[in-house]
Amino acid sequence: QMDVHGRIREVLAETIREELAPEHQQLSTEDLIKALRQRGIIDDVMKELKFVTDVNEKERTSAPKPSTHFVEREPPVLKKTNIDPTRRYLYLQVLGGKAFLEHLQEPEPLPGQISSTFTLCLHFRNQRFRSKPVPCACEPDFHDGFLLEVHKDSLGDGSKMVDATTMLSICDPVHMVLIKTDTFGETTLVASYFLEWRSVLAAENGITNVAVELLGVGTESKVSVGVLNIRLEMYPQLNKTLSPEITNTQFALERQKTAEKERLFLVYAKQWWREYLQIRPTHNERLVKIFAQDENGINRPVCSFIRPLRAGRLLDTPRQAARFVSVLGYERAPVIGGGGGKQEQWCTLLAFLCRNKGDCEDHANLLCSLLLGFGLEAFVCVGTKAKGVPHTWVMTCGTDGTITFWESLTGHRYIHRPINPDDPPLVEQPKPLYPYRTIGCIFNHQKFFGNCQPSDSVEVCVFDLRDESKWKPMSGEAVKSVCSPGTTSSVPPFPPLCASAIDAAVTSNEIELQLRILVSEHRKDLGLSTVWDDHLSYLLSPALAAYELERTTSISAGNEEFQDAVRRAVPDGHTFKGFPIHFVYRNARRAFATCLRSPFCEEIICCRGDQVRLAVRVRVFTYPESACAVWIMFACKYRSVL
Repeated sequence: QMDVHGRIREVLAETIREELAPEHQQLSTEDLIKALRQRGIIDDVMKELKFVTDVNEKERTSAPKPSTHFVEREPPVLKKTNIDPTRRYLYLQVLGGKAFLEHLQEPEPLPGQISSTFTLCLHFRNQRFRSKPVPCACEPDFHDGFLLEVHKDSLGDGSKMVDATTMLSICDPVHMVLIKTDTFGETTLVASYFLEWRSVLAAENGITNVAVELLGVGTESKVSVGVLNIRLEMYPQLNKTLSPEITNTQFALERQKTAEKERLFLVYAKQWWREYLQIRPTHNERLVKIFAQDENGINRPVCSFIRPLRAGRLLDTPRQAARFVSVLGYERAPVIGGGGGKQEQWCTLLAFLCRNKGDCEDHANLLCSLLLGFGLEAFVCVGTKAKGVPHTWVMTCGTDGTITFWESLTGHRYIHRPINPDDPPLVEQPKPLYPYRTIGCIFNHQKFFGNCQPSDSVEVCVFDLRDESKWKPMSGEAVKSVCSPGTTSSVPPFPPLCASAIDAAVTSNEIELQLRILVSEHRKDLGLSTVWDDHLSYLLSPALAAYELERTTSISAGNEEFQDAVRRAVPDGHTFKGFPIHFVYRNARRAFATCLRSPFCEEIICCRGDQVRLAVRVRVFTYPESACAVWIMFACKYRSVL
């Protein structure tokens, strides 16, 4: 942020000019340090030195909130860490981008003008980082440094300095995801890249510069998006570097091993599918999904998209996890051109979280991973909804045999009671409440089952997974060979979840103020004046809190107090109307436009009558990442004149 390198260079140039002009003596490091000290640069740098660590451990003792609602638009500064001299770090600098040709025509943004921005998100061995947003351009001006810790996983070696040979066996790549945010705050996934950082182990002086060509995602996974210049440096420096032959041999061996495992799994999967089709020819039409394409267009076994994921202290209960997943945005994978075909793209977890929205498969995979982390036996189900639309959802099996379906897009839960088609007609059958019609297969990180019951209809389906005549299993060994994270696997490790960086109170106030302005302007256009009732607005808070609690826990509470307070606030002969609505985005204008489309809400906002008082209350509930549930309630009270 201070452009330290630039300032140091200026001072050094000046010092060398001053000191070296008279007699051409050699300047020692001490002289240069002294020159920097005199100009106070070292002190500035020491004050400014902040190394970013995992957002989970953000300092809670932040400065007191300003009383007004001016909020820093900069992302909050994360926790400072001291460099531990006994650990190895990889210092990764992003030194600008080139050839982002899609932005060739974009004019330079004027000062103060909001433009679309690029943000780079990184994940490496349980650490996550995010660059400062830079305006989209043909040569975006990325200048960020990230300090990645490369210590050994096993506890015994944590404190010991790892040498180059040990680090060569750490095959976790640096996963980089490039996100574009447009002027309305909508995010799109531009590229997802796995950086092989170990080339630095064979570089002279432990520094290497790489030009990384980013390829697009989905249908554009073969098209170049742009090039990033990256500089890698080991810190502290390595005593001895490896020879390039050694690193290249290691990479070749790993690729060979991975390719062999994947080939063997493919042979096994083909054999399994042949056997599955021999049970009944109609199995050909069932949705049995063994492989899925990720955002880079690479086919991966579906089981590799799932891993037990623990949310630390960010989520407390499985139901809260379901609520969190449901407030992440839902968006179908983009398709160029029409034709109604569904573009398939199962995102890696980092790409899904950084973009903050994804398709139903991404939601189901994340929810299943979180439920497994909470110790439940969870599976992702692949099947169809009404009208034969393909869909995925999550299922948990209780120890008592209870089967629960979890809809990852809404957070709803449904108990499954199968209908027995052989029962006599007079026996009362359970009415299924869930929207699912057929089910082809279920899977998690260790198991895969194909549905081989006579009918693939969900309502008659029996989930006795031990019965091979109902569910054809895949060999656990085969699944494990390609899906468990290990030395040789193409499966990217899961990133940890990050705490929310959104301040709920400040954001709630901001949206509420914007909505008040929008309502006043809308009424002014209709020739109506607007009088706000602050007391009534405040009374709407308990209702919004109760709605969110009900969404999370399925328990509603506190309604009596809310009704009592409203009755007291609305005098005899007056009418009260209220309209609550729920969003998962924080754009007040967009929310207001949606509200006006509802006749109930429009009736409140455009209310005419005697002594009309309007109220609006906004409550933002934050969840991990930057997910949030936004509840808005509009209300009015007026004297009833018949």
